[in-house]
Amino acid sequence: MLLVIDVGNTNIAIGVYKGSRLAANWRLRTQRGRTPDEYGVYLRELLEHAGIAFSDITGIAISNVVPPAASALLETGRKFFQIDAYLVDPAKEASIRICYEPKSAVGADRIVNAVAAHTLYGGPAIVVDFGTATTFDAISEEGDYLGGSIAPGIGISLEALFRSASRLPRIDLVRPPSAIGTTTESSMQAGIIYGFAGQVDEVVAKFREEMGAHAKVIATGGLAELIASESKTIEIVNPLLTLEGLRLMYERQKKS
Repeated sequence: MLLVIDVGNTNIAIGVYKGSRLAANWRLRTQRGRTPDEYGVYLRELLEHAGIAFSDITGIAISNVVPPAASALLETGRKFFQIDAYLVDPAKEASIRICYEPKSAVGADRIVNAVAAHTLYGGPAIVVDFGTATTFDAISEEGDYLGGSIAPGIGISLEALFRSASRLPRIDLVRPPSAIGTTTESSMQAGIIYGFAGQVDEVVAKFREEMGAHAKVIATGGLAELIASESKTIEIVNPLLTLEGLRLMYERQKKS
């Protein structure tokens, strides 16, 4: 079984694959400074809850954008699983052509998403990832990573409103009854949801001007389905796109 771990700035997504089937998956808060022993304890509890033993894991693939976590997770693989984990490194990745300078500056998760999108859905494609930042990534018809754009994420925007405007509360992010809010909460919900949906559609339109109008649009991330319901351009929602990409990249490097 393959253990895949995607470390983001806000959350860690973890999955276990049996072949191409996702057998279990979890999402944890990212906490900087965790030791290999702490990661080992967390993973043992999660795996045991799913009826999976450490000895069932035969491979580990990691995508990471939090530098201190990389060495701890690699040591976790060696200490608890006796496995040298595969760590996605855009600067060294040979399975996809990366048109970004320098290659080391692009987030590993964005490359993983690009591989998954092209393999699963073909190209050209645009991936919109609703994470700590909202990222837009362009993939050519041939599967090359062309680059993208980065905007503040939904969570960051909500937190900025709460912290900077003394009379604005924290809210649950759900679809508002109308675009014209009649309460503070519904006004904020409308501004965030319709505002981000509009942002997506405008950025996608600009990308398609440069890539071609037939570029398909795939959304991922925790809030992808909510924004996709109001977007005119998002065609596919796959919340597990990054985990799928880790599986695919692990299989590629294993074959090579």
